[in-house]
Amino acid sequence: MANETNLREIVKEGIADVFYIWREELKNVFRDTGVVIFFFLVPFAYPLVYAFIYNNEVVHEAKMVVVDNSDSFLSREFTRRVNATPDVEVVRVCKNMDEAKRMLDEKKAYGILSFPSEFSKDINAGRQTTISLYSDMSSLLFYKAFLLSATEVSFSLSKEYVSELHPASSRQTELVKIDPVPYESVALFNSQMGFASFLVPAILILVIQQTLILGIGMLGGTARERNQRHTLVPISDIHFRGTLRIVLGKSLSYLVLYVVVCIWVIAIVPRLFSFPQIGNPGVIALFLLPFLAASIFFAMTLSGFMTSRESPMLVFVFTSVILLFISGVSWPKEAIPEFWRILGYLFPSTPGVQGFIRINTSGASLNEVSHEYRLLWIQAGFYFISACLIYRYQIIRSLKNND
Repeated sequence: MANETNLREIVKEGIADVFYIWREELKNVFRDTGVVIFFFLVPFAYPLVYAFIYNNEVVHEAKMVVVDNSDSFLSREFTRRVNATPDVEVVRVCKNMDEAKRMLDEKKAYGILSFPSEFSKDINAGRQTTISLYSDMSSLLFYKAFLLSATEVSFSLSKEYVSELHPASSRQTELVKIDPVPYESVALFNSQMGFASFLVPAILILVIQQTLILGIGMLGGTARERNQRHTLVPISDIHFRGTLRIVLGKSLSYLVLYVVVCIWVIAIVPRLFSFPQIGNPGVIALFLLPFLAASIFFAMTLSGFMTSRESPMLVFVFTSVILLFISGVSWPKEAIPEFWRILGYLFPSTPGVQGFIRINTSGASLNEVSHEYRLLWIQAGFYFISACLIYRYQIIRSLKNND
């Protein structure tokens, strides 16, 4: 009976310590202007900035110049139809390639469409001809606009040419000859084929992880600067003498704060800019739970190595672009070298980005992202243990210095 009473007292004391540490950590967050910026201003402002930058989704009226060495009806008709597409604007027909290159150098145009002198003669003689397309690759969106427009016009003119040059006995025979396999292009999950709908969801997940790392790292660096023994734990406070109590109390405070942040970043921002969002909210919430836990414990582990407030900024800010590349969004994960692919799975953002995009943009169920979901729970468990080891080491070090 006495043992049960003692156990109850220990549990009650432990829970009280957890909530005490939770309150103290919340106070530390709101006392520190730098941490408030990372925890609130950055995740609230960055998604808006990125969404505004890419809000147009696709490029319209991309400026192109034409070098028409053929000067024929067919080349002029081709140019007219390219100019009539919504994505391209033909700003000038140049006399030669040198003039067209100067316009690209002066940024008066971003693409060149060049017709050879034999363009019309080759077509009328039944020979295959070639049109050259040059694009300023400083933006892939220009290349996409030029290529799709030119290809579409090329297909439509080719069908008309075949129909006129080789008339069929009936309309049905003509359709079979010029268009034997009719096709229709349907863009799934990103109907506009827009850049923002493709990129911003990945950035949203990365912003959550990176701000947690920077904010928690700054809190850790600040604690070590202010502590006379340069440790993470204020051992003079008796509430901070249990490893589990510290880790659970601190992580609970971050989790509470980032529930609010996630509602803004994941739910509100995409709706403000009408990004594709067909995922089930319950599935998204269940998926984000291990992602937040893994990110928080990962950040707490890294904070143990921060010796000053500035350390997180110097060590982690530059990794954001790298993590975006190895997450498998901007480049297919199957094409990423094995070393970088394995390295990517050490970070919660990699399975987080892959799973969130499939749920939010493609409407996947939790079962369909089970691989990423399990990996996030494994990461959460692993980094929870590593965070406990870091704080246990800090407690032991503080006690030794105190003696």
